[in-house]
Amino acid sequence: MVTSKIPHATAKRLPIYYRYLHFLSDAGKQRISSTELADAVKVDSATIRRDFSYFGALGKRGYGYDVDSLLAFFKKTLNQDQLTNVALIGVGNLGHALLNYNFHQSNNVRISAAFDINQDITGTIQSSVPVYDMTDMKEQLTVQQIEIVILTVPSSVAQQVTNELVEVGIKGILNFTPLRITVPNTVRVQNVDLTNELQTLIYFLNKFGDEEENLLD
Repeated sequence: MVTSKIPHATAKRLPIYYRYLHFLSDAGKQRISSTELADAVKVDSATIRRDFSYFGALGKRGYGYDVDSLLAFFKKTLNQDQLTNVALIGVGNLGHALLNYNFHQSNNVRISAAFDINQDITGTIQSSVPVYDMTDMKEQLTVQQIEIVILTVPSSVAQQVTNELVEVGIKGILNFTPLRITVPNTVRVQNVDLTNELQTLIYFLNKFGDEEENLLD
């Protein structure tokens, strides 16, 4: 039975499954078991089976999963047949790095417009993406019918910019700023805090390092 409510953790793993299935299909692999998939994507097989169960019977007991069929299913589920244009708000060091990363080369996402206050780059093309002045942001987002943005502006203006994005009907924000922005229920925010992720990694490295030292005592 297919359920309409998919857990957030499951949704975050779907692109991981899709990318690896794409790799398997290109390599000519015809079928794969949940155990083999678990070894490849570093997610335990029970979790994979549970994730897939939310979408109905995707595999067969004793056979596993047909790679091409599963790939086609997730391609449709993740809307990989449709190109999604997104906007980059803030073209600083991180913004430039994101522009240089070719999203469209590996999936269906493309940065089609960028915005900044720096007069040295506004009105120019950076990594094949036009950079507009922030004063043109609301108009361009509306004209280009962009509903998803990547936010990399300074924290001091993050909420102000977010308010303007909400006004023009933005539905999704990938927030790279440390600020936890406030949005209405109609807008989805995905926070990416690089400093927090690095600090978490250091914490676990230190924690496991101490445990290893204790084992040697």
